Amino acid sequence: MTEPLQPEAAVNSREILEKYDRESVTRNLKSKSVSKIIAVIAVLYSLFHVYITFFPLPTLIQRSIHVAVGCALVFLIYPPAKNSSRSTVAWYDWLWFLAACSGAGYLIWQYDDIMTVRGGIPNQLDIVFSMITTAVVIEAARRITGWILPLFALIFLAYPFISHMDFMPDRLLTRPYDLGDIFGQLYLKTEGLYSTAIGASVTFIFLFILFGAFLARSGMGQLFNDMALALAGHKQGGPAKVAVISSGFMGSINGAAVANVVGTGAFTIPLMKKIGYHKNFAGAVEASASVGGQILPPIMGASAFIMAETTGVKYSTIALAALLLALLYYLGVIAQVHFRAGRRDLKGIPKADLPRLKEVMKARGHMLLPIVALVVMLAESVPVGYAAAYTIGITVVISWLRPETRMGIREIIGALEDGAKQSLSVMAACVVVGIVIGVVNLTSFGTVMTSSIVTLGAGSLLLTLILTMVASMILGMGLPSIPAYIITATMAAPALASFDVPVLVAHMFVFYFGIFANITPPVALAAFAGAGIAGGDPMKTGFQSLKLALAGFIVPFMFVYNPNMMMIDVSNAAVTATSFPLPPWWTIASVSITSIVGVLSLSAAVEGYFKTHLPAWQRLPLAAGGLMMIIPELITDLAGMALVAVILLMNSRAAKTERAKSLP
Repeated sequence: MTEPLQPEAAVNSREILEKYDRESVTRNLKSKSVSKIIAVIAVLYSLFHVYITFFPLPTLIQRSIHVAVGCALVFLIYPPAKNSSRSTVAWYDWLWFLAACSGAGYLIWQYDDIMTVRGGIPNQLDIVFSMITTAVVIEAARRITGWILPLFALIFLAYPFISHMDFMPDRLLTRPYDLGDIFGQLYLKTEGLYSTAIGASVTFIFLFILFGAFLARSGMGQLFNDMALALAGHKQGGPAKVAVISSGFMGSINGAAVANVVGTGAFTIPLMKKIGYHKNFAGAVEASASVGGQILPPIMGASAFIMAETTGVKYSTIALAALLLALLYYLGVIAQVHFRAGRRDLKGIPKADLPRLKEVMKARGHMLLPIVALVVMLAESVPVGYAAAYTIGITVVISWLRPETRMGIREIIGALEDGAKQSLSVMAACVVVGIVIGVVNLTSFGTVMTSSIVTLGAGSLLLTLILTMVASMILGMGLPSIPAYIITATMAAPALASFDVPVLVAHMFVFYFGIFANITPPVALAAFAGAGIAGGDPMKTGFQSLKLALAGFIVPFMFVYNPNMMMIDVSNAAVTATSFPLPPWWTIASVSITSIVGVLSLSAAVEGYFKTHLPAWQRLPLAAGGLMMIIPELITDLAGMALVAVILLMNSRAAKTERAKSLP
């Protein structure tokens, strides 16, 4: 069994989390009355989102309330700087609190006039409250995400003020815009602060974060850890496989890569080091597994819901399209872990020290039923918001089946509070990136960016994909995955449409690379957090993470050229299509089998081990054969299969010879 986390280890984990995850830097208030005020607001905030799922308000009103109350909570929970007092709420934060509430209050008060009398044309008071709300969301985002995203938004906000000036390049010149044009766009329409991104946060993302909070309160994290230990702990290199399995499941539910690295890694990384994995590799395993959770159905973190809202593609279609891609990613990570364990003769944990699967499932296995129910509802096309809300209720009811998981009133209220607090970073990211969306919609900037990427691509799809990948990863290095995806989807993904790449495929491409920036040096926050837990070198851990995630960097290029890997048939589909038939079953089977063998071969080549050590002259052709099998074409599949078969047969014979020599 895993040993309980010692107090000093817990403190160390907290320090690492705060170092790499701005969202974790929160107040610990001395005043019980202020703490109760925050708790009450948070619980009501959660209940509000459940209510509007079944009884929706006008779009602008419910989105503005979501932003206003969320920002108000940010100012009470998050200090203005890391070195600010965390024991009290400063007087000026109460002013920020009131300013946040005023934005929604004004819209509710003036809603009928704005929509009917003025037709969305702002007056002076509208502009004042728009400017106040813009300042509020920038400051809230700064506190919870750091400086990079707000500065990025401010640069975009400055653009329409200067875009008509003589010093601007010809491609960026526009007509002059006044305050009414700019702030009316941001505040009075659903194409700015209250864009589709914040719409997804209100209707989908919040409820799934709340669902995750209910699962956490019922002990789901313990279930995943114990299941992974029971299934893989005793295998070759077992603790690393435990890390991959448990972190993948948790990452899919919470979508918080850095927090997942620290939370799960506090248990798995010491176990990996104990059986002989190097500290850099141990941190990298945890980082790559945690990051991949955001591409793993059924929940896929938060970005997938924004993709559904942005593209108009059903979430169930997106989840199905991501399934094989995610499995290939995790197969690549587990295969490298396995082959490294074989190369270094690393054993697993003795079975006597592990939980038994039967006992684990008896105590907590019923808590998998809410996830099963969610998958069934999504497959049956139940509206996503309804499915999430129903699943929360199912989670509570199912938890009552066993005393280990039973949720009482205190746990339910705690989950409502936790869900509200955990949603704030997503809300802040979605609303501040609305400034970028608003400016792109107001000006011609999006079109300019798209045409620039196409021009630089020189008519080559491959070069355009590489440029898009680089743009996505640069944004992802400095921004959370959600705003990174939204920005690249707004400006870079449309460039792929000129090559007849369907919108779902284009968005999935930028989605992948925005996420993997978390483990790509020089700014690989998830890998750095893993290094902090393991006591390893941050940059070396980052490069190890990059190596483990190799399949994740190859597969996106492959599914652009053959979307059958996403289990969609685009042969007769328009670029803007939002629904797709399934390819024939034999096509899915063929793509799946060859891709799986290809990823395994590539992993063996990277680690230099299959049944026994692979000499250098065999690794290169094995890697080439693996890549050819990942490319979903008949000729490359056959050539790759032949090459892989020859190398692995030679390796298997060498292993038999070694075993024969070792016998007495």
